[in-house]
Amino acid sequence: MKILSILIVAILFMACQSTTKQKVENEEREKFEPAYGECILFAGQDLGAVGGVDGYTDGYMNYFDTPGGFTMYTNLRTGDVSYGNIYRGLDGIWDTDNWGSGDCNMSMQINDLDFKHMALAIGFELVNHEKAVARGEFDNMIDSLGNWFIDLGERPVFLRIGYEFDGHEWNHYDRESYIAAFKHIRVRLDSLGVENVAYVWQSKGWGSDYDELENWYPGDEYVDWCGYSFFSRGEEAQPMLDFARDRKKPVFIAEATPMFDDENGNTLECDLDNPDQAKKAWDEWFTSLFKTIDKNPDIIKAVSYINVNWRVQDMWQNPPFSMCDSRMQASDYVSRYWQKETSKEKYLKASPMLWKNLRDN
Repeated sequence: MKILSILIVAILFMACQSTTKQKVENEEREKFEPAYGECILFAGQDLGAVGGVDGYTDGYMNYFDTPGGFTMYTNLRTGDVSYGNIYRGLDGIWDTDNWGSGDCNMSMQINDLDFKHMALAIGFELVNHEKAVARGEFDNMIDSLGNWFIDLGERPVFLRIGYEFDGHEWNHYDRESYIAAFKHIRVRLDSLGVENVAYVWQSKGWGSDYDELENWYPGDEYVDWCGYSFFSRGEEAQPMLDFARDRKKPVFIAEATPMFDDENGNTLECDLDNPDQAKKAWDEWFTSLFKTIDKNPDIIKAVSYINVNWRVQDMWQNPPFSMCDSRMQASDYVSRYWQKETSKEKYLKASPMLWKNLRDN
């Protein structure tokens, strides 16, 4: 009798799970949102880290299956100086630029056949200029960006406007101006007829409670996806997961790299070319990342891994990033388990059908 009761409970539980999944699958999805349980796999975040193009042959794409997308960065920061580079605005789109965090040239990647079936995620930085953006002073550049998006045809683009808006210690965004700038960019691009962009609102991923997120939110009509960063404190992003679920928005883990802190909050070394540290990284950080994705199949629909040696880039010469080399190809152990995990059907990679499937959601 006891065994029969257990079987009945198990059957009812599976039926409930199936009903929940079917209900979620039948709901209307946001732009480029995959189906329940699917997750677009991205790699980033500079030419060297991603690889796969002439002159950059030691990156993610040179060692692993072509991911569903790649992550790069640009900005509206004319005149600002970063590690010897003077920003012109929209840096890294048409020319090879480096502002201290690796070479960027999205057009080089777009024009390479190896990137033919990949989506593009862009970190769009507004630091020091969110007020000017909101006032319309960058409209010419926004129009140039919009026309470039249109020229990309049907390639899906995920635009992370003012990413890590709540990174108050490093981005220093003014809340009202940030929200106004986010809205302005969205409305301006919509007015140009841009149809291949999903707009991502990305938190730093820890330290912001539900109320603060709500206070910085541009609004459902302007945001297609929510997002956050997953570093040493990635497990502390539950408020963002709750926030996104309440608004029926998909979630993009838009920046992810293995890091560890000790009990006092001090950063520990995490070099994947060190076998012991690589094993710890996989057994603890990577496992935690994938567990988070698996526990939230209804909302976590994209993840981007940062496959870079932070130690050698000028921008990252202070902790925590100066303590980290996250190149997976540096570790046979991590590479083997990464290949095994991301070979699962749930992780969407580049294919001739990827764009169509994302469009036809």
